[in-house]
Amino acid sequence: MSRTPTTSAEPARREQWTGQYGFILAAIGSAVGLGNIWRFPGVAYTNGGGAFLIPYLVALLTAGIPILLLDYSLGHRFRGSAPTVFRRINKNFEVLGWLQVLISFVIITYYAVILAWALRYTFYSVTEAWGDDPMGFFVGDFLQVGDPAMNADVVPGIFWPLVGLWVVAAIIMALGITSGLERANRVFMPVLLVIFLTLVVRALFLPGAADGLNEFFTPNWQALGDPQVWIAAYSQIFFSLSVAFGIMLTYSSYLKRRSNLVPTGLVTGFANSSFEILAGFGVFATLGFLAHKSNVAVGELEGITGPILSFVTFPSVISMMPGGPIFGVIFFASLSLAGFTSLISLLQVVSAAMQEKFGLNRRLAALLSCGITGVLSVILFSTTNGLNALDVVDKFINEIGIVSSAILMTLLVSYAAKKLPELLKHLNHYSTLPVGKWWYAMIGGLAPAVLSVIFVATVYSLVTEGYGGYPESFIYQFGWTMLLLVVIASFTLSVIPWKVKPDDFDPVDYHEDGASAPKA
Repeated sequence: MSRTPTTSAEPARREQWTGQYGFILAAIGSAVGLGNIWRFPGVAYTNGGGAFLIPYLVALLTAGIPILLLDYSLGHRFRGSAPTVFRRINKNFEVLGWLQVLISFVIITYYAVILAWALRYTFYSVTEAWGDDPMGFFVGDFLQVGDPAMNADVVPGIFWPLVGLWVVAAIIMALGITSGLERANRVFMPVLLVIFLTLVVRALFLPGAADGLNEFFTPNWQALGDPQVWIAAYSQIFFSLSVAFGIMLTYSSYLKRRSNLVPTGLVTGFANSSFEILAGFGVFATLGFLAHKSNVAVGELEGITGPILSFVTFPSVISMMPGGPIFGVIFFASLSLAGFTSLISLLQVVSAAMQEKFGLNRRLAALLSCGITGVLSVILFSTTNGLNALDVVDKFINEIGIVSSAILMTLLVSYAAKKLPELLKHLNHYSTLPVGKWWYAMIGGLAPAVLSVIFVATVYSLVTEGYGGYPESFIYQFGWTMLLLVVIASFTLSVIPWKVKPDDFDPVDYHEDGASAPKA
């Protein structure tokens, strides 16, 4: 027998989670983020109310969970960051790994800014600083939003909380998997659950809450015949589970050999969806109260999704309700915690790739990841143009970038590399709950087909109709040009030589320390 030599790209003792519980908390922490709180309720509201839960559940079972398990199997079997894993499958696939890393990189730059907003609003809630005009305060006094343009000034009120956020993030990342990410999620996730449950319970007892819940759960069955409703359901599941852009793949690479992959994936997937439905309860109960106070029907309210829901609609509610400041502090604190656990998972995707490609130690890779993304987040999104740029970049990187990555991943793994039988065998070997061959149909058939429909429809709409009423030049600068730079950078990073190539690796089995097992 001979042992496949280990390299610095696959160290003799790769960092690992302490166990399944730590990994599950981290995976749920990544999945539960801003999109659960402000995106899901709005998508459900505009796509059939209670009827939307049917395509949502179908999407979870046919695309969300299967692709999540694909990420788990890839990370656990090939033991590396996204570029390392895809290179080990096929040297030509490394570019896909860097595409996923750069998608996470772009998301980090604006995601952190939204967290800075939430942190600032946590303190604003104490005095209800937005006064009688939450919209005017948010876009005027707070963000100082100007016309869409490339040139903009940094807003001091965003800059300083953003700097503080990056300092905390850098410390956690530098501490590593066990002492940093796992410990942070062990603290933040239980705290998030407690304060968010408090928020929901308080919302359920507001006057008019029942009207909001009726709006949420009353089904519009005709909506099920609309293809856009099904596309919206798949989009929501896909984005909220943090799949196909390196997070779950990277996280699962730190699992110990004797892990229980399939049950862990089911726990993560259903926990994420349960939190979204819980958020739906809280948000719609709150909207029912707002409609009651405004003497309008819940269906006539505006600002049901996105930043406006969180930073305009909710402040309006806070000003109207008894004990509003306490409610506001709880809401924005929960928003901050949910977003922060997702932020550090995105940072780990970038940091892990830098460690393995360039042979950097953990602390240096963490500091570089936080430093580079932090500087860009200040330059691009903490300015008077930040809200406009964020809106366009978020649209393009999510609905074109992530969807493209998922299509490529499912097709390359299924057909070019023909790895699905191997990965299915791996999943079942390291799981107490076996997966059947239906998984092939989901990964190689339904998922890429549905995602391709979403991709084509989105690109067609953006090309023919533009987006959000922004000038065409602005959309090209922050949308199409951003995507082009991501693609160019992916190819560039894939051709840069590795410090130590990760190719000499036997993925058949692993020791507990992460090294390759002896070949027979």
